[in-house]
Amino acid sequence: MIGRLNHVAIAVPDLAVAAAKYRDLLGATVHHPKDLPEHGVTVVFVELENTKLELMTPLGENSPIGKFLAEHPAGGMHHICFEVPDLAHAARTLTDGGARVLGDGTPRTGAHGLPVLFLHPKDFDGTLIELEEVKPDLQPG
Repeated sequence: MIGRLNHVAIAVPDLAVAAAKYRDLLGATVHHPKDLPEHGVTVVFVELENTKLELMTPLGENSPIGKFLAEHPAGGMHHICFEVPDLAHAARTLTDGGARVLGDGTPRTGAHGLPVLFLHPKDFDGTLIELEEVKPDLQPG
């Protein structure tokens, strides 16, 4: 069901400092920050040869990343994102198998402008999983 690894998301306390490390120390291509008010985060994507990293920091007082950073002040891995060709089918298959989709189960628009859902970390060995619908003829930005 799942396709390729789209990205690994890392919560960071200072987005500019984190982006500079990947750009200046590791020589990666680092994109400009993008605010995602619906998700309560500001993100920067780091391009890698085979996938991406998503550096994320809180946007606003009610950001879910704020709680994560309160528990992990230095930051850390927040979630991993897999591509799926049909998000509705994936959600049905997962819920029929006993997995829990977070929220009300309605896809939201993710950082690439594509529909996403998150799966409960307790159902996946403590790892928050994001599923992003990517049609075979589309490449996420």
